[in-house]
Amino acid sequence: MGLRVQQALFLLFLLKVMVLFVEEAKAEHVFYNVSRYNGRKQLNGCNLFQGKWVFDPSYPLYDSSCPFIDPEFDCQKYGRPDKQYLKYAWKPDSCDLPRFDGVNFLTKWRGKKIMFVGDSLSLNMWESLVCIIHSSVPNVKTNFVRRTPLSYVTFQDYGVTLFLYRTPYLVDLVKESVGVVLRLDSIEDGNAWKGMDVLIFNSWHWWLHKGKSQPWDYLREGTKLYKDMDRLTAFFKGMSTWARWVDLNVDPSTTKVFFQGISPTHYQGREWNQPKKSCNGELAPLSGSIYPAGAPPETSIVSKVLSSIQKPVYLLDITTLSQLRKDAHPSSYSGDHSGNDCSHWCLPGLPDTWNQLLYAALL
Repeated sequence: MGLRVQQALFLLFLLKVMVLFVEEAKAEHVFYNVSRYNGRKQLNGCNLFQGKWVFDPSYPLYDSSCPFIDPEFDCQKYGRPDKQYLKYAWKPDSCDLPRFDGVNFLTKWRGKKIMFVGDSLSLNMWESLVCIIHSSVPNVKTNFVRRTPLSYVTFQDYGVTLFLYRTPYLVDLVKESVGVVLRLDSIEDGNAWKGMDVLIFNSWHWWLHKGKSQPWDYLREGTKLYKDMDRLTAFFKGMSTWARWVDLNVDPSTTKVFFQGISPTHYQGREWNQPKKSCNGELAPLSGSIYPAGAPPETSIVSKVLSSIQKPVYLLDITTLSQLRKDAHPSSYSGDHSGNDCSHWCLPGLPDTWNQLLYAALL
């Protein structure tokens, strides 16, 4: 074989390699859809969080017979008459959201430990993920333990354990001589979060609690004790303590870290230009991709804190897409909440999309 022929074949081989590389890069671009904060840089691939809700008769991903749904989220069991809210899928503008494959998830994460850390919105997302996976492998043996603060479900055939650690502020809530104190600069509970392969954190809703629903008497920062504090300021201080914990305790080569993002409420209809309404009786999402009231101020606190972390943390930027789902709350159809619950979400329902976003990121 002549030298020129050999050179031509070699160039052809290089060309094929380059084509394969480009196609692989395109595929990675499609599925790398979460916002990544690393130091002060935010890197964006294809944005899964910009889009709209579309009717999809193939949904939901499971039904309300899932044995892991708590009464507070079980809207069908507690009398919700409509089912249209179950039939919406999130459609990003510029890419596709992969459908959750429970068997693929368990296979890829065989022997791994995944932990949700946060408040009842973490509970909402944890139960959703357990139900999605369970519907894919209904005959797989599970070990289910509910305790405070740590609960878990293990899919025994795969050795995958999904933990939930309930701690609404992330920082420590402790008894002192003066009463119950929220320590803005302390995370002793963090010892329970170590050794996980995936951590999904969440906090915000409890920072707004006042009166009888407020579990603390004082806030502490160092030696200073406060009777109260601007809640956004307190949230920033607490989240900054969490950010330092991540930098000091997470090894990115063994642990992936996510922040669940701010889950919105729908008590005030004026936010979507219907001032006399709340989530109660709402049957459909808002059309389009823009929420009239815009982003709540706590999202800027999250962005500021995440941009300060040196370790890679991935933001599941669920706020806007969830704001559009004024129809997806339990409202009066909750087994655990009296009145009108416009904070949490029905299961099946919106948190299933949050977990599809998590699935896309973990792929």
